[in-house]
Amino acid sequence: MTKKIVLSCMAIGLSVAAMAQARVGIKGGYNLANITTGSGGNVEENKFKSSFNVGVIADFPLSPVLSLQPGVFYTGKGSKLERGNPGDVTYFKTSTNPQYIEIPVNLVGKIPIGEDTRLFIGAGPYAAFGVAGKNKYALGPVSGESKIKWDDDTPFDNTDPNQGYDKYKRFDYGGNLLAGVEVGNFLISAQYGLGFAKILSGADDSRDDKSKNRVWSFSVGYLFGGSGSGKNKAE
Repeated sequence: MTKKIVLSCMAIGLSVAAMAQARVGIKGGYNLANITTGSGGNVEENKFKSSFNVGVIADFPLSPVLSLQPGVFYTGKGSKLERGNPGDVTYFKTSTNPQYIEIPVNLVGKIPIGEDTRLFIGAGPYAAFGVAGKNKYALGPVSGESKIKWDDDTPFDNTDPNQGYDKYKRFDYGGNLLAGVEVGNFLISAQYGLGFAKILSGADDSRDDKSKNRVWSFSVGYLFGGSGSGKNKAE
C-alpha cells in the first residue's frame, strides 16, 4: 500500500511539473493543398491550391525530449484544375477551397542542437469540421463561383437524404507528419496532412471514395512561457 501511495504521489508530482512548464502559443502560415483522384493516392491532373492556416497550439512536456502538442486551427484545403491558356475559347479552370476547423494532437520528439535550440519531428492524428469555402470556375470568357455545400452526415451516419457530388462531407480526419526547428520560444515547421476520409458526401464505396485531402503546411509560431528544453529556467 505504501509503495502504491509513493508511486501515485510521484505521478501527480510529475504531472504538476509538466503542467507548470506547459506553454501556449500561436501558429500560422501557408498551405499547398491537393485532393487525390485515384485509389493509389495519385492526384492526376489536379494542381496544388494555395491557402493558409492559423490557430493556437499548446506544448505539454512529457520529458526533456518529448512533448504532446494539441492545437485548434482554421485551415484551407482543396485543389485546382486548369487546361489551355487564359483568353482562349477552350480555356478551362476550376478550383475548390474548403475551409475547416481542425484539431491536431501531435507527439513531438525534440533533439537539442545548441543552447535553447532544438530540431523536432512528430506525428499524430487530426479531426476537422468543414465550415466554409468556395468553388470557382472559368470556361472561356465565362466565370463564376458558388459556396461549398456541406452534407449533414456524421462519422457514424451516412444517411443524409441530400447526398451528391456537389456536396462535401462536413467531417474529415487523418494524420500529420511534421518537422522543424525550435529556437527559444519561436518555431518554424513543415507539416504534411494525410486525409483518411473521402471528402464527397455519401457512404464510402468503390465508385467515389478516392477524393481525399492532402496538404503541405509551412508555418511559424511563438510559444508563450518558459523554454521548451524540458528544464526549469531557474536551474
